[in-house]
Amino acid sequence: MTHMLFRDDPYARDARARVIAHTAEGGVVLDQTLFYPTGGGQPGDSGWLAWDNSRMNIATAVKGEGAQIALVPSEPVALPAVGTHLEQELDWDRRHKHMRVHTALHLLSVAVPFGVTGGAISATHGRLDFDMPDAPDDREALEEALNSFVEQDARVSDGWISEAELDAAPELVKTMAVKPPRGQGDIRLVRIGEEDDWIDLQPCGGTHVARTGEIGALRLGKIEKKGRMNRRIYLHLDT
Repeated sequence: MTHMLFRDDPYARDARARVIAHTAEGGVVLDQTLFYPTGGGQPGDSGWLAWDNSRMNIATAVKGEGAQIALVPSEPVALPAVGTHLEQELDWDRRHKHMRVHTALHLLSVAVPFGVTGGAISATHGRLDFDMPDAPDDREALEEALNSFVEQDARVSDGWISEAELDAAPELVKTMAVKPPRGQGDIRLVRIGEEDDWIDLQPCGGTHVARTGEIGALRLGKIEKKGRMNRRIYLHLDT
């Protein structure tokens, strides 16, 4: 398995690791990695691997077999041999923007209290699809509410809940199309706010900023009709 360093510290930018496998598609599997793999609407991280006198650009990371994470080179190249010790480095600017957008989308799911049917994250903006018949009445009020959450500079933290505890609190699961993984032990929860006074609490495996103030100013984008009971709302980072 690959130890997920991004869970230990989402702000870590570089780390040592050892190659433990290659994939049939030309990916590299490390014993531990900073690279978040594509999932939950969040893109896989990009960056670099360096060993001896060699350097490899990593385009993305994906989930491999079992609990492995495979790093995908940006072009076909000779891979570091199994057993090689190397340095891994994130494209930190891109990852940090993903973190800001991801936390902002959790805030959007609070400001728009409808079931979430889909979502996606990029380095400049994100979007959520909501199970709602009509667009929000007041765009300006919605944008003000989102920026108010940011200005609170609320703490963002994580914890764990058992499947039985989650079953007893189904209101925590906002996503209608994608459910938290089952049969893999406890489920990670991301909390915005304090334990006894939280803004949002929901299952999530992605990376987030430490405080909402780190998101920066938010700008509401397009609101599209995607079906009789579906509205897509875009949210942009202002900087």
